[in-house]
Parts: sequence; structure tokens; C-alpha cells
Amino acid sequence: MLASLVMTVMAPDRPGLVEALSSVIADHEGSWLESRMSRLGGQFAGILRIQLPSGRTARFLDCLRSLEGQGLKVVVHEDTRRGPVGGELRVLEVVGHDRPGIVRQISHALAQHGVNVEDLSSEVCSAAMSGELLFKARAKVLLPAGCNPEALQRDLERIASDLIVDLSFVKPTEG
Repeated sequence: MLASLVMTVMAPDRPGLVEALSSVIADHEGSWLESRMSRLGGQFAGILRIQLPSGRTARFLDCLRSLEGQGLKVVVHEDTRRGPVGGELRVLEVVGHDRPGIVRQISHALAQHGVNVEDLSSEVCSAAMSGELLFKARAKVLLPAGCNPEALQRDLERIASDLIVDLSFVKPTEG
């Protein structure tokens, strides 16, 4: 029997953090299934999902504690998914001059429609010609059964108009 675990990790960024974590996983016959990791503000931050033999979990957790002595903070949760999740995937992209409240207003509209954010990445960068700060975000969202995509898109477009940002809300392309 396999145990499936979801872990969050964080530490001051330095070379070798992923290697240390992957070594502990491999030493316990674990498989690294999926992850998202990044350097943000001088910190290494990530989330990952692994599987390992159930009988190895307790010793694995003990070994993870040794990484805390190296400055790596790890929080482990059991993967509690139960079967496939239904709904319709969409990709939401936002680009515009940076200003406070963009994520709040868009995430509020998504929540009002019962939409779950599956994946979100964002950044603030300099615009090519003007050098002004430009906010960019890309999200995969899951529309629940019964959600009206056209009504959601109208709400998002109304927010985009108020915020003066460009918005794209489309079905993901295959491939």
C-alpha cells in the first residue's frame, strides 16, 4: 500500500535544497509525483506531492525533521483526494498596470461563482517600452457544475474594465 503526501517547503534560498529533499524521498523508496517550486524574495518555497510505501512513512517523517536543522521548514499533509473532481477547466490571464487589489477583485468574482483556483502564477515586471510596472497573472480555474461561464466572463470583464487590465478567459488548448 502506498501513502500519498502533500508537502510545503520553505527555506532561505541556497543551492542543494531540492537535492536534500529529493534524497530523503528516494532513501525511503518514495516517488516525486508533482511539484511547484520557486525562489521568491530570497526564499525558496515549494509544494510537492509524493508517494512512498505506507510502512516507511513514520521513518520518512523523522528524517524530514533532520532537514529542519539545515533551515528547511517542511509541513506534511496526507493527500485526501477521493476520486476525480468534476467541472470545466478554463485559463484566465490578466495583464495591466500594477495596482493594489487586482488579485482580490478577480478572486472575489471567482469565489462568488464557486470557481476553484487550481493553479496561479503572477509577477510584476517592467513594461517593455515605458518601464512602468506591469502585473501579469495566469490561472487555471475549475468551474463547478452549474456555473454559468458566460455570466462569470461578464463579471470578469466588468472588473477588467474597472481595473483597466486586459483579460482572457478561455478553455485550455490541448497539446
